[in-house]
Order: sequence, then C-alpha cells, then structure tokens
Amino acid sequence: MLRYVLGRFWQSLILLLIVSFIGFTVLSLAPGGPLSQFALSPGMTQEQLDKIRTQMGLDRPLVVQYLDWLRHLVTGDWGRSYRDGQPVLEIIGQHMFATLLLMGTATALAVVLGTGIGIGSALRRGSAFDHTMTVLSMIALSIPTFWFGLVAIYVFSLGLGWFPAGNMYTVGDGSLGDYARHLVLPALVLALVDVAVWSRYMRTATLNVVHQDFIRTARAKGLGRGRILFKHIVGNALVPMVTLAGLQLPVLLSGALVTETVFTWPGMGRLFLDSLGYSDYPVVMGLLMTSAILVLIGNLAADLIVAAIDPRIRLE
Repeated sequence: MLRYVLGRFWQSLILLLIVSFIGFTVLSLAPGGPLSQFALSPGMTQEQLDKIRTQMGLDRPLVVQYLDWLRHLVTGDWGRSYRDGQPVLEIIGQHMFATLLLMGTATALAVVLGTGIGIGSALRRGSAFDHTMTVLSMIALSIPTFWFGLVAIYVFSLGLGWFPAGNMYTVGDGSLGDYARHLVLPALVLALVDVAVWSRYMRTATLNVVHQDFIRTARAKGLGRGRILFKHIVGNALVPMVTLAGLQLPVLLSGALVTETVFTWPGMGRLFLDSLGYSDYPVVMGLLMTSAILVLIGNLAADLIVAAIDPRIRLE
C-alpha cells in the first residue's frame, strides 16, 4: 500500500509539472498578456510599459520565467495578484470554502438521489418508473448548466420568491438558515447532471450484481429482502461508484465555474473568470494548480477507499 501511494505521489508530481507548464505557456502566449491591464491606465506610455515588463521579468525567455515561477511555487510563494497586490494563496483561501461548500452539498445530493434512483430503476427494470427516469436523465444530461440555472432563478427566485437569486448570504444576516436558503438553488443546479450520471451508472452496477450467483444463494438461504438489498446488492454495486466519484471531480469543478457565475457565488470558479477578465495571471495559475491538486487527491482517495471496502482489490 505504501509503495502504491508513493508511486502515485511521484506520478502526481509529474502530472502537476505538465499541467503547470502547459497552463503557464498558454497564458504567456495569450493575446494582450499580463500587461494588458496596465496599458489601459490613462497616460500610460510605451516606455513605462517596457519598464514594467522589465520589472516583472516578462522580457526574459519563457522557460526562464516558468522555472522562476516554479521555484517560488515550491517554496510557498505563489505570487501576488496584479489587481490588488494580495498574495495568491490568501485570495484562493478566501474563496475556497465557498466552492467546497457548494461542491460538497451538490455531491451529497447527487450521491443520495442518484443512488436511490439507480437502484429503484434496476429493481423495477422495464417499468414506467425505469422509463421515466431514463428519459429525465437524458434530458438532464442535455440541458446546459447555465440555462438551467437561469430558469431556476426565473421560476424559484423571481416568480415564486422561494429562494434568493444569488450570492452566498444576505448582508447583515449571515445566519445558518440564510446560508442554507442561498445554497439550495446553486447546489441543485450543480447536482443535476451528476444525479443523471450517478443514476445511470448505479442502475447498470445494480443490474450486474442482481444476477450474480451469491445473490441467488442468499435468496435460497432465506435471507430477508432488505438484508439482501443493503448488504449484498448495494454494498457491491457501490464499489465502482467510488471510482466514478473520483473521475467526476473535474466535471464538478467545471460545473461549479458556470454555476458560481450564474448565481454570483463567491467561489473559486467565479474568481477564475474574474481573474481571466482582468488578465490576473498569478491568480489564474494559482487556481489552475489548486484545481489540479484537488482532482489528483480525489482520485487517489477514491482508489484507497475502493481498496479498503473491497478485499479483492490489492494496490501494488
């Protein structure tokens, strides 16, 4: 197990290096570059821009710039924002809780609803419920997240007035109930696609388990239906779903970016788009690395959990 974890650790480091170099290169070659915001300042001359370029080290070769940035990254200095001069790590820390709260709630909803729908569809294969859930899942997978978010705001916020249209809390309130009311709509919108994915995968996994020999043996021994369902069917069907949870992290992060923008949720996704608009490349690179680290940790955790709950799997 330890050798496997160490091997994954070195693989993750290599992947992070590749991701960081590609991201750094793309941002450096993007039109405008980091000096675009300085060029918008009234009275800014080309001589002043050249001086700023030299001070920021942008006149050096790209590889030298990348190695210098990487050296500071390893030592914990992720740079400072071009907008307000704050440390990048401090800015990301201010927005990370909001994103983790939204993603955690959406994931919990997707797992609970998707698992229940998937199991129900598998046990009632070919029924009206199964066909209805299949159609609804296909519709959910086809609807763009931003469109569903706008419809949810129009219906439940502007029309019915049940939930706030955006933000994370009401200024001057900040109670737990206020946070919960603001969380409902963005969490449901973000969970929509994951519910469809989980239900389809869970249905297939359950159908694969239901027809196994050990299920027929359990029934022949006279075990109760509830015990067979929860101990044998669900327990075995959930094993591949843990791996799916790790693979869904990138999808969840990209969905959070759109959802946070639609609902003006102050998380890392909205910060990413704002930073791109301001050409705040240190913050963009910091968010890129943070997202990559979260995805790698999530996939490693999924593998370890699968190995822990399934004794047939050995990590070497």
